Amino acid sequence: MHKIPHRLHGTDFPGSSESFGQVFNPATGEQIAEVHLANAEDVSVIVADSVEAAASWGSSSLSKRTEVLFSFRALIASNADRLAKVIAEEHGKVLGDALGEIARGLENVEYACGLAEHLKGSFSSEVSTGVDVASTLEPLGVVAGITPFNFPVMVPLWMAANAIACGNAFILKPSEKDPSAALLLADLWEEAGLPAGVFNVVNGEKTAVESLLAHRDVSAISFVGSTPIARTVYETGTRNGKRVQALGGAKNHMVVLPDADLDLAADAAVSAAFGSSGERCMAISVVVCVDPVGDALVTAISERTNRLVVGPASDPTAQMGPLITAEHRDKVARAITSADDDGATLAVDGRGCVVPGSELGYFLGPTVIDHVTEAMSVYEMEVFGPVLAIVRVATFDEALRLINTNPYGNGTAIFTRDGGAARTFAKGVTVGMVGINVPLPVPVASYSFGGWKDSLFGSHHMYGPEGIAFYTRAKVTTTRWPDPATSIVDLGFPRTR
Repeated sequence: MHKIPHRLHGTDFPGSSESFGQVFNPATGEQIAEVHLANAEDVSVIVADSVEAAASWGSSSLSKRTEVLFSFRALIASNADRLAKVIAEEHGKVLGDALGEIARGLENVEYACGLAEHLKGSFSSEVSTGVDVASTLEPLGVVAGITPFNFPVMVPLWMAANAIACGNAFILKPSEKDPSAALLLADLWEEAGLPAGVFNVVNGEKTAVESLLAHRDVSAISFVGSTPIARTVYETGTRNGKRVQALGGAKNHMVVLPDADLDLAADAAVSAAFGSSGERCMAISVVVCVDPVGDALVTAISERTNRLVVGPASDPTAQMGPLITAEHRDKVARAITSADDDGATLAVDGRGCVVPGSELGYFLGPTVIDHVTEAMSVYEMEVFGPVLAIVRVATFDEALRLINTNPYGNGTAIFTRDGGAARTFAKGVTVGMVGINVPLPVPVASYSFGGWKDSLFGSHHMYGPEGIAFYTRAKVTTTRWPDPATSIVDLGFPRTR
């Protein structure tokens, strides 16, 4: 059985732990590898190497860092097909979806390539007589990223590109469910000319995460995952004196007003709900139909859903792949059963999905559940699968209240031709990312990604300008070159006049 190691200072590192995790191909149900799971000692070894690397990389020139970032960007682009195949094999998403993930990650590398501009400080001359003030942005040192299974390339690039551009050493703790993409990224960083140790990889589960959160030489933690774990990561990391940005779960609503383009809204709802089998923190999981659009919209959504092709990435016609594990598939199926038991209407039921030739894969067909209410568990929980709930409301105000009272605040969307309604929605909704006739309002790399409420713990959103701010700290230097003849003893507080 192939064993997936850690990556330490540019070389494979098995570590001292004898614990292994199983890695499966979700499309076949077959175990394809074992991954080393780090213990605290392994984490300490990797952190120590990162500390040494950070010292030299943090003092490297901006031109050198820019050269590495541009080379890395070219290598990601030229190895996109190779990366996509690794993603498809261990995650299960179809190749087109995997390539889309890589493209969005590449945008963040391109943003980081502008590091000479992003890291500009400021200077003020003569703030007082003979006194100048300069501010600079300096790296934190060693930072770590704990990333989810659903985007094994994009989310690491959200974090690592900016962190490394800012002069930090970066430790990636990928999901143990699909860890191989992390090692391929490490190969490409090395090929781009990044010094050994600036990008290390530690595989593991709870022990590895706890060790990173406790280690005194790790200055910052970036995390993407479920809300309960995000809260724990934030509380533990900050208690240990670290900067933490922890992105949690979501329950993203898409409001459709009666004046909306019905075909556009139906296409958008199906695309946003079932892409990547619904395993996206920005997936639309609830469509809020404002009367009287409900019947026509549900019909249009159901027709499109029934035409979707479910299958493995090896099938070029497949539009949606399997879920990540058999356990998760069964959990999602139970959520559908619960909704049925609670009195909802299964407009499309994906529980009977069978993929010929892949009967042992973790497939579940796309499901549309109509007449869902706030009291149902399928509405309250983050299903994280190919399940689209339909909630019907009488008014725009009721739709807005529904979203604003939800504990999550990651993403939302509204479909309408009414500019006034769209503007009112965008200003009044308590959600961090808003789409107007855009179902997946994931910001471009020059902005920042982050939700509100229980979808984000920490003061910084991820990537973009806030990513640069998160991975740097400001230093202000006040300078005076006085005439010695004017020097006197003055116990008063310094004045700027």
